[in-house]
Amino acid sequence: MSDTQSKIEETEERPVKPALLRGLRLRCPACGEGKLFTSYLRVAKNCPCCGEDLSHQRADDGPAYVTMLIVCHIAGFLLHILFSKTDLSSGWMAGIVIAVVIPLCLVMLPSAKGFFVALQWAKRMHGFGRQRAIQT
Repeated sequence: MSDTQSKIEETEERPVKPALLRGLRLRCPACGEGKLFTSYLRVAKNCPCCGEDLSHQRADDGPAYVTMLIVCHIAGFLLHILFSKTDLSSGWMAGIVIAVVIPLCLVMLPSAKGFFVALQWAKRMHGFGRQRAIQT
């Protein structure tokens, strides 16, 4: 591969919206076919379909913060509704909110992490923009 072709590929725009939607669906942001995770929150080293290197991702605490931001707002509204529309005891309200919040967090967290990985891939962050060295 020539240096000019390599530079063109490095600066070529990656579509953000399709990548983010693929990440939310827990799929490879590059091809949309391969699974993004090998287990609950462990990102695959490479896409099993297109071979895209996903090891550069650095989602860290971002997905947890976003998940908690959304879930805590939902919990706050739920508490307000339960308190104002019912006369349940505080123990029952806490039990209902916990029964909603924990599964919601567990369901949302992988999608939030997929979103962060896809955003990093689309914006060429943390090494996603580097080209693989091709042996000739």
